[in-house]
Amino acid sequence: MDPRIREHAAVIVDWSARIEPGDRVLMQVDEGSIPLGIAVAEEVATREASLVTTFGSGEIERAYLKHFPTTDFPVDPEHHLALLEQSDVFLRLRGGTNTSAMADVPTELQQAASIATSGIREARMATDWVSTIHPTPSLAQQASMATEEYRDFAYEAILYDWEALAEEMAQLKNRLDEGETVRIETETTELTMQIDGCTAVNSAASVAYDSHNLPSGEVFTAPYGTEGTVTFDIPMTINSKPVRDVRLEFEDGVVVDATAAEGLDVIEGVLETDAGAKRLGELGIGMNRAIDRYTNNILFDEKMGGTFHLALGRAYDSCLPEGETGNKSAVHVDLLANFGEGSTMTIDDEVVQSDGRFVWET
Repeated sequence: MDPRIREHAAVIVDWSARIEPGDRVLMQVDEGSIPLGIAVAEEVATREASLVTTFGSGEIERAYLKHFPTTDFPVDPEHHLALLEQSDVFLRLRGGTNTSAMADVPTELQQAASIATSGIREARMATDWVSTIHPTPSLAQQASMATEEYRDFAYEAILYDWEALAEEMAQLKNRLDEGETVRIETETTELTMQIDGCTAVNSAASVAYDSHNLPSGEVFTAPYGTEGTVTFDIPMTINSKPVRDVRLEFEDGVVVDATAAEGLDVIEGVLETDAGAKRLGELGIGMNRAIDRYTNNILFDEKMGGTFHLALGRAYDSCLPEGETGNKSAVHVDLLANFGEGSTMTIDDEVVQSDGRFVWET
């Protein structure tokens, strides 16, 4: 076994999930991630925590959705809900054999399934959950890299000095927490968002920071009152379909117009999910400089230094005062853009990033 797999497992258990003796751990393992699953199981055992493992497969999910006779999917199946509600920790080890397994599943089926299982999603997010990937050949192919090259890249981003990055990201978190208005200007974007009353998350790949993705390396908050236009120049795959050069126009916090060079039907499908899908749930700023290239994988790409992303749909409660909830939706779909030369991000008219570099980096 590649020793980095064991290092990865140790980061998941100790830094990210903070698993302790007696914790009830639920782990979902994709078909390509079994080596990482084995290493995590060993780590969980040495912590004297309990472990239940389930199997994840895009091909199995596709078969179920395509052969269900209606779009009235079972709402939050009780056996699934009970499993999550009885878990302290949920680990999602991604890495299937085909990253496009869901490509021919109609958007309306995926939307209906997402809406029907919104309670499952809430129960999962109520745990100390962590999502990560095992660097499989399919992910390497999706990133247009050789398998060994991709493994080196992935582990560089995953086996990071998270404490040092957390200290750096705290500088941006503090400015966002103190601010009221964020404005982003690039060659194709002029966008203003309100953030007063919100709390930014220093996403340092640990539940101790309200952060749940590994790798991570972003600071995010829950904007509202969005005005202006934004163009997302980083291509993406959404619902297993390519999306490119999406342009959104906002008025009064709501998307009033959408265009795309490719995948407009996908974006329109997202926007039509429910009322909350037309509003933003997240503004995220990528700060992981080890992620220095596009990989067609949101887990990595949204953390890339010199980028920002906006999510249509659900806001995270961790960004809001206790007892308050933000934008509600059955979806949370990220769209990415480069800052690039000539760009600025200002908080209350103070420039905090210019040309993709923070003021403390220059």
